[in-house]
Amino acid sequence: MADAEIIPLGTRGRPGRGTGRDKPSSAARDLAPAAKAAPRKVPSKPVAQESPEDPAVEAAAAPEAGDPTPIDRETADQPAAESPADAASGPTEPHTPREVRDRPGIPVGDWLNALTLAAREVFGEDWERQLAEMLAFLRHRVTGDYEVDEYGFDQEIAERFFLAVLRPIAEKWFRIEVRGAENIPAEGGALVVSNHSGTIPIDGLMTGVAIHEHTGRHLRPLGADLVFRMPVIANLARKAGATLACNEDAERMLSGGKLVGVWPEGFKGIGKPYSERYKLQRFGRGGFVSAAVRTGVPIIPCSVVGAEEIYPLVGNIPSLARLLGVPYIPITPLFPWLGPLGLVPLPSKWLIEFGEPIRTDSYDEGAADDPMLVFNVTDQVRETIQQTLYSLLMQRRSVFR
Repeated sequence: MADAEIIPLGTRGRPGRGTGRDKPSSAARDLAPAAKAAPRKVPSKPVAQESPEDPAVEAAAAPEAGDPTPIDRETADQPAAESPADAASGPTEPHTPREVRDRPGIPVGDWLNALTLAAREVFGEDWERQLAEMLAFLRHRVTGDYEVDEYGFDQEIAERFFLAVLRPIAEKWFRIEVRGAENIPAEGGALVVSNHSGTIPIDGLMTGVAIHEHTGRHLRPLGADLVFRMPVIANLARKAGATLACNEDAERMLSGGKLVGVWPEGFKGIGKPYSERYKLQRFGRGGFVSAAVRTGVPIIPCSVVGAEEIYPLVGNIPSLARLLGVPYIPITPLFPWLGPLGLVPLPSKWLIEFGEPIRTDSYDEGAADDPMLVFNVTDQVRETIQQTLYSLLMQRRSVFR
């Protein structure tokens, strides 16, 4: 029987670690970890007695210079014993297995650290408190634990969503300057009467933001019936605090101590051509005056300069407007020529001034039914707003600054 070929332990194959060559390749030698300390002693196992007469076996069994003695792979992957000097220097980082270090991808801890740093940079040092408040808000919105008044006004949505979105536009885009905010009562019912302009009624939204920023009160607009016929806009308008412009709702809100806003020019004001800018249109039949006199609340004249220039109206498409059931289809220098980009309002400089209150609590009972009294008060409010507009235009340096 011929002598059996002897294969050194730990090579798992022929000499040369399965390459078919007598000596291991450089790539195979690189797989063996570099020994920083003396390798751990492994209990020796009885092996077959090698024949000293076989030169091939001796060449394969003898390690080359710099190549660690071939041992079992599992033993080679174990960390070296800690030297006394290392133990004396203090605790070291825990050993990470090689297969974990070489695993592709980003560790979960690195992801968490990056997200934490990003949240701190974006939301500030109190980002955890803001996150907790947002989660609490989502929880009680989902469970229905919130209040809506009889008109559909959702104060939480108005403050957290509408005001949060509109506030940067008012401060950064239109750079609104507010004057006479002290004329708005801190509590109780009052009626804010303003001019209307801008092709799209953005001036009503900006007036509400200005009042809330300076007084903390929510303006409750009286909107046209067209607003409440639109599917999505109607629901948003209700949640923002708007209600239908009728005497019954206006009187109920004023009697309940609400701050109500009205724009008597209506569509005639926002749809007038650019050549007639800052010229007030007719104020209707004075229904807002009747509501104020009947409830005895003050009337606050409000004059807005700057809204006329956000969408300069140079034309109209009446046939298309009748087809769509809207008052007008505007044509501006940018719309519809630039498509959706033409809907971006121009960054004009805004001035909003609230005039001195016009008291109505001194009138006799039944004065709200006197047409001459209602006409005189309506004309007084309109003239006050018109004169204030002329004064603000003279004070404004230019349209955009």
